[in-house]
Amino acid sequence: MIIRRILIANRGEIAVRVINSCQRLGIETVLAASEADLGSLAARLADHTVCIGPAKSSESYLSVPAVIAAAKASRVDAIHPGYGFLSENQLLARACDESGIVFIGPTEAQLDAVGDKLKARSHAIAAGLPVVPGGEIGSMEEARALAEEIGWPILIKAVGGGGGRGMKQVHEPEKLTETIEMAIAEAQAAFGDPRVYMERYVDSGRHVEVQVLGDGENVIHLGDRDCSIQRRYQKLVEEAPAPHLRDALRREMQQAAVAFAKHLKYKGLGTVELLVDCRRDTFYFLEMNARIQVEHPVTEAICGLDLVAEQISVAEGRRLRLTQDEVRLSGHAIECRLNAEDWSRDFRPSPGTVTEAVFPAGDGIRVDTHMQEGAQVPPYYDSLLAKLIVHGTDRADAVARMRQALGRCRIGGVTTNLPMHAELLEQREFAAGGFDTGYFPRFLAEKIAAGGFNG
Repeated sequence: MIIRRILIANRGEIAVRVINSCQRLGIETVLAASEADLGSLAARLADHTVCIGPAKSSESYLSVPAVIAAAKASRVDAIHPGYGFLSENQLLARACDESGIVFIGPTEAQLDAVGDKLKARSHAIAAGLPVVPGGEIGSMEEARALAEEIGWPILIKAVGGGGGRGMKQVHEPEKLTETIEMAIAEAQAAFGDPRVYMERYVDSGRHVEVQVLGDGENVIHLGDRDCSIQRRYQKLVEEAPAPHLRDALRREMQQAAVAFAKHLKYKGLGTVELLVDCRRDTFYFLEMNARIQVEHPVTEAICGLDLVAEQISVAEGRRLRLTQDEVRLSGHAIECRLNAEDWSRDFRPSPGTVTEAVFPAGDGIRVDTHMQEGAQVPPYYDSLLAKLIVHGTDRADAVARMRQALGRCRIGGVTTNLPMHAELLEQREFAAGGFDTGYFPRFLAEKIAAGGFNG
C-alpha cells in the first residue's frame, strides 16, 4: 500500500523529526498532541493537529484508545509512534491491525518477543548469541543461590523494563533481599509488571548497539554505535561507529545482531544492544529496542540514509532498498543530548519558558530540536530539549567539531546540561575514546571532589 497520511503519536523533537521526513516524502501529517503541546513547534509544523487528552501522559500519549480514536477520526493510513510512550506497545500494534491502520514498527508478535526481557534472552540464545550469565528470580532462596553461582556483583533488572527503571546493582549478599524488593516495587510502578531477573554485573563494560533494518525476510545492519556515557542508565552522548573495537569483534557483533533479527523475521527498524566485557574481550546480548532510537542521527550521518523514510518504506510492504554489500559507512558522528536539567544539583529538572534558543549551523552540524524562543518546557515529560549532532572525517575531527558547536549554543530561561557537555568534551579520556560505562560516574565524582561545577 501507499501511505499518504500519518498520525504522529508523540511529541517534542522526534515529532518534528518525523514531520520533516514526511514533508520530504509528500506525506500528510496529523499530530496527536496533549493539551500541554497544542502550541508546540510540532503542532505548528504538522498539517493537522488533534488533541488526545490532558497533559498527563497516562491520559494522552500513553492512552491506546485516545490514539486510535484520533487516528480513526483523522482517517490516517498509518501511525508513527516515535520512541518512548507507545512505541513498543503490543496493544497499540494490535489495535492498529484491528482498525486497518498500519503500525510503523514491527509486528505485535515481534514486540512481544523482545519487550519481555526473559523472552528476548531465550530468543537470543536460540539465535546463537551469548548472554550475560543469569536468570529469572523466583524465591529469595533461588535468588541467593543464583547469585552465588554467577558471581558478585550482580544486576537486578525488570523483565518489562527499560530506561534504567527497575534496575539495581547489588555488591553485597546482605543487601540482596532488600534490593530485589525495591526493584520489584519499582518495576510494578513503572511497567505494571513486578517480574525481575538477575545477571552478573559487568563492572568494566561498554554499551555498544547495532542498528538493524528488516523487511520480514531480509535484514541488514547499518553499523554500530557506542552509548557508554550514561548516568543511571540514561544515555547522554552517543557516537558512531563505536571507537577502538577489534575489527573481528565488531564483525561478530554486527553479524550477531543480524542473526537475532533474522531469527525473529524482523520487520522494521530496530536496535540490538550489546554489552562489551572489556576484561574478557567479548560481548553479550542485552536487549532489542523495537523502534527508532533517540540516537539514530549518528547512524544516519555515517550511512547517509533517512531512517524514518526507511521505516515508512518497510511499513508500506516494500523490500529493503539496499543489500548489505551496498551499505556504505563514512566518517564519524557524535551526538550530545541537551536536557533541561541542572547537572550541578544532581541533574534536577528545570521546566520553564525558553527565553533564548541559538543553535549552531554549518558543514557537518545537525540540530534536532523542538525548541524556539518562547517555547515551554513542561514538567510532565522528558527533559530533552535538543540533540546536537556533528559528523567529521574521523573521530578526532568529530570531537573538534562538537567542541566548537557546543560553544556556539545558547539556551536561556531554563537551566541545561550544556556546560556539562562542554566540560566533558575537553577531557583527555573522552578525546581518547573507548571508555566503559563507569567513565561518566568517575567524571562526576572527580568534579564533586574538586569542589564544584562550571555553568
